[in-house]
Amino acid sequence: MAIRAPLNLTRQSFTHEAAINWFPGHMAKGLKQMRDQMRTIDLIIETRDARIPLSSINMEFERLVGSKARLVVYNKADLAPVEIQLKVQEEMAKRQQRAIFTDANKKVSHILDIAVDISRRDPVKYPQFSIMVVGMPNVGKSSLINALRRTGVNRGKAASTGAKPGVTRAVSSKIRVFDKPPVYLLDTPGVMMPHIPDTMTAIKVALTGGIKDNIADESVLADYLLFRLNRLEDVNYFQTLGIDRPTDDVNELVDMLARKIGALRHGGEVDSEKTLQFFLKAFRQGRFGRFCLDDLEGDAVEEFFKTSLLEAPMSKNQGQKAKRAAQRLRSLERAKSKGLI
Repeated sequence: MAIRAPLNLTRQSFTHEAAINWFPGHMAKGLKQMRDQMRTIDLIIETRDARIPLSSINMEFERLVGSKARLVVYNKADLAPVEIQLKVQEEMAKRQQRAIFTDANKKVSHILDIAVDISRRDPVKYPQFSIMVVGMPNVGKSSLINALRRTGVNRGKAASTGAKPGVTRAVSSKIRVFDKPPVYLLDTPGVMMPHIPDTMTAIKVALTGGIKDNIADESVLADYLLFRLNRLEDVNYFQTLGIDRPTDDVNELVDMLARKIGALRHGGEVDSEKTLQFFLKAFRQGRFGRFCLDDLEGDAVEEFFKTSLLEAPMSKNQGQKAKRAAQRLRSLERAKSKGLI
């Protein structure tokens, strides 16, 4: 039976002031390697997380991809509501991005079919077809590559995978995933934006595993998750966890859950770290049901892109162009003030 949250249980908003950013040296190095390889690439597969269809967009890739053909793959679709798929695909199509949803642990043949079809249309242009797989950390790039390789050439694991972000730390050598025509993939390190201007976006990325928990602060992630669970139509999460009742206090949740799972130190002291990890893992495994953490209603998608494009850090070349444009504008204004034009 679904249990509705009482009005006094549910916070109406969630705020967190401290910035959350993670851009270690291997990410900067990885971006440079991707740029250096770009001339040899025929197709970009940008992997995103279906639970955060907007927050898992890295504006760094917009500059990286340029005019290259791109396929957006929303991975972990088994953890997100099916009903968001058409809306997301329509919104991406408005921005000339073809988007498909998949679960890399299951069927991925339709992704391989797209690459093979492009290659077969012009075998002279594509004596071998090269794909680069990019995305934020822990969106499932390596799992996708392994699934494509297993499907295309019936071979085993070629890319390292892991539940924590940062497993892949450099651009890989080419991995063959289809024989006739020859199709190759390049795995790349998960790359975060150098600066995430919106704290809530960073929290969503971290909650889905894209930023290391200790950097984002597990207690903050757990508090946000609890806030989102209490905003649902029902609050059956407490039954899933086996605790006595729903709560809007993360400390009370930790206390109840620790005693339930036996996360206690000597003397009965609660092991908060172990309990928080258990709670976050339950979400990431889909034990609370399918989730979309991003707002897709009304003009929310349009606003996201406007804000992201405005706040995205500029490349050196873009910065120089902007500086020259500002100088021209100031010159025009001075000329107008002197009555010269």
